[in-house]
Amino acid sequence: MGTGAAGERGRAAASSVLTWRFLAGMMFMGSAAANGGVSMPTYVSLIHWTEQGVKHFKDTTQRADDFSKLVERAGGRVRELLWTTGEYDLVAVADFPDDETGVASMLQVSSLGSVRTNTLRAFNADEMAAIIRRAG
Repeated sequence: MGTGAAGERGRAAASSVLTWRFLAGMMFMGSAAANGGVSMPTYVSLIHWTEQGVKHFKDTTQRADDFSKLVERAGGRVRELLWTTGEYDLVAVADFPDDETGVASMLQVSSLGSVRTNTLRAFNADEMAAIIRRAG
């Protein structure tokens, strides 16, 4: 469970539920969807439990399973879901078909009230090389 100051959590909750940032230096391997090996964008979500999430901590593994099923129904895949200590309570690495599907899925999860997420777009080495080529 996170140990951040209450004021910091309050400010984070007051800000937008999802912050989509493009993270150019992340080195996660690209994924291939089951249908024809099409590569999907990867996202890393840094997750805080809300007061409701802490109150219902015993349900966290079931909520994680429900999250994985939601992502799969949206055409994505959860690569990893880890419970952590420190600033964040969980870290998720997931692939989604596109940004809109990823945002919609994270909004659905956040609307349930147990978590607040900060989600970053991650790039594998090949994607980063293409970005560097475009930059000149």
